[in-house]
Amino acid sequence: MPAHVISSEQQRDRMLHTPIPKLITSLAIPTVASQLISVFYNTADTYFVSKLSTSASAAVGVVFSLMSIIQAFGFGIGMGCGSIVSRCLGTRDNKRADCIASSTFFAALVIGLLLCVGGLAALEPLMRLLGSTETILPYSAGYARIILLAAPVMCASFVLSNLLRAEGEATFSMWGLCAGGLLNVALDPLFIFGFQMGIAGAALATALSQLVSFAILGWFFLHGKSIVRIRVRDISRSPRDYGQIFLVGFPTICRQGFASLSSALLNNAAAVYSDAAVAAVTISNKVYLLIRSVIIGIGQGFQPVAGYNFGAGDLKRTRQAFWFSTLLGTIVCIVSAALIALFPDTIMHFFRDDAEVTRIGRQALLYACAVMPLMAYSTYVNQLYQCLGFHQAATLLASCRNGLLYVPLILLLPRFLGITGVEMSQPGADLLTFLVSIPFQIWFFRHRLKQ
Repeated sequence: MPAHVISSEQQRDRMLHTPIPKLITSLAIPTVASQLISVFYNTADTYFVSKLSTSASAAVGVVFSLMSIIQAFGFGIGMGCGSIVSRCLGTRDNKRADCIASSTFFAALVIGLLLCVGGLAALEPLMRLLGSTETILPYSAGYARIILLAAPVMCASFVLSNLLRAEGEATFSMWGLCAGGLLNVALDPLFIFGFQMGIAGAALATALSQLVSFAILGWFFLHGKSIVRIRVRDISRSPRDYGQIFLVGFPTICRQGFASLSSALLNNAAAVYSDAAVAAVTISNKVYLLIRSVIIGIGQGFQPVAGYNFGAGDLKRTRQAFWFSTLLGTIVCIVSAALIALFPDTIMHFFRDDAEVTRIGRQALLYACAVMPLMAYSTYVNQLYQCLGFHQAATLLASCRNGLLYVPLILLLPRFLGITGVEMSQPGADLLTFLVSIPFQIWFFRHRLKQ
């Protein structure tokens, strides 16, 4: 575990003067690792639970929608907090950074508690709403009950990890998330099969892993390893501060909230055909999410660099940061798409040895590969607007992929194309999001990043 801590001035100098490729790469490696570990939480559950039954495998996809809701609030306000903190540090306003960090952390605990209480009170109706059939419901309800109990810790962990990334200490964030992810992978087979807890064992493994991540991340702040401080006395009494946190984080809340909606709509659309169809789209989505997590991880390395430099008035480095991140992310997408397209059946068989699941999942993966190279550009245009505080445009862009453009497609395409329409909906939304992002990027560079 890293012990060396640099001063705020040393960190500021690093963020403003280190060559962009070196700086973003150094920040992106731990953030990508953190993102992959976060995906592994759910992917490991999908893998081990799929050994139980097709219905159990489908249940993981249903509960993923619930986890997306929790993530929407935790990660959303964490991103809002991180964006403000990075700009505060860029202008040397450390007192303001401490206030925003402390206020967001305790707000996350309260929000997580409310989600826990509300979710448990309406558990079965919520599971049906998110796509559970009668055969899937017993599995999804058992899984979700334990996940909801961990909601306060999950929300707070997202805030802590985003704070560390915002101040340029992405490696510290990685330690906490990696420890939790590895523990989850180890506990899944022990609880599911060793203790014969079934799908509840997968949920318990995830909850305990999140608790461990929270404890490690909290340790960095309690022991002065971070630049910002989280203290009760620094909690803001101003509604305006909380409004700003939510406003800056609202694009992420929308993006993750729509991710939950899109997952629920996808599950409901697939459920018309069979539990196998639900399992297939769940697995294909996990694979796609794995690649997307790498892109988001690179973006989380890009955002503090953009925030620091924009706050310091260095527009040239802000532009360089965007284009380098886009190039790096696009290369990752092209390579990933090629590998997935070569081995779609192998990938599906890894999760579930079922002919119908493989048939449906293969087509879903191939459609996703066709548009995957476009993902990085549209993601970073959205993140550029968000991290620099342009809330309205950021919210619009964040809402496109899983909301404004996806919802009409998932409601209409299956009516005309059947299960093929279900498989094509998300790739279609990705293509349209890319096209929408182009004029936003051109305008921003001409009017906000022009020197």
